[in-house]
Amino acid sequence: MIRLIRELYQYRGLLLSLVQRELKARYRGSILGFLWTFLNPALHMLVYVLLFTVVMRQNTPYYSFFMFVGLLPWIWFSSSISGGASAISDRRDLMTKVRFPAQVLPTTVVVTNLCNYVLSLPLMLALGILMYGQWPTWHALFFPVVVVIQLTFTLALTYILAAINVTFRDLQHIVGNLLTMWFFGTPVLYPLSNFQDETVRTAMTVLNPMTPLITSYQAIFYEHRLPDAGPLLGLGVFSVMLLWAASMIFEARREEFAESI
Repeated sequence: MIRLIRELYQYRGLLLSLVQRELKARYRGSILGFLWTFLNPALHMLVYVLLFTVVMRQNTPYYSFFMFVGLLPWIWFSSSISGGASAISDRRDLMTKVRFPAQVLPTTVVVTNLCNYVLSLPLMLALGILMYGQWPTWHALFFPVVVVIQLTFTLALTYILAAINVTFRDLQHIVGNLLTMWFFGTPVLYPLSNFQDETVRTAMTVLNPMTPLITSYQAIFYEHRLPDAGPLLGLGVFSVMLLWAASMIFEARREEFAESI
């Protein structure tokens, strides 16, 4: 893991350049261009708000703001996993070059989607302030901690999937379907407190790594309190261990990348 981090720092210029290129190319040629950074999550939110407030009668106060707080980090996560799974297998042009740092490709996907998430935050805050009078409180100081933990977990999972997908191309299609199931099993569209059974809430927190992250964002911006330290700390330790394991898997398969793609 130390070698992976050291090489990422060594090639930070290349990483920054690729991230900038991805951000510029994402909406190149579209009329609205950069505005899609805000419109995409806003349209997602609108669909779910109509479904859960009009059709299913969700009674959560300030529901659109509640849902948006959890939806934005989920979009960052799901976009990174789905795009990162094929980040290496889709870039034969770069992987066949001598000594190209393969870990930069999945990292580029994750960091690019992180940038989109950060750029969407003003829209989320504006929604809370203008529609519901929900101003950020001092608890937002803990927001970077949650972001770092999610970044670590997302990078680890992306490295594993990207390494395996080089030889097992079906994986990228399986991941898309699993993410859909994962989404509805994560308290983005509903509060975790909707489950009255403590056993169910505990199981969702322990078995679903995204639950502590999403509920932490909701705690900071929607409930104006500190996140629950236990689940978040446990996920932080697990994420570091997973990143260590991911780096081992990535290093073990690195020599096969150029041949397999």
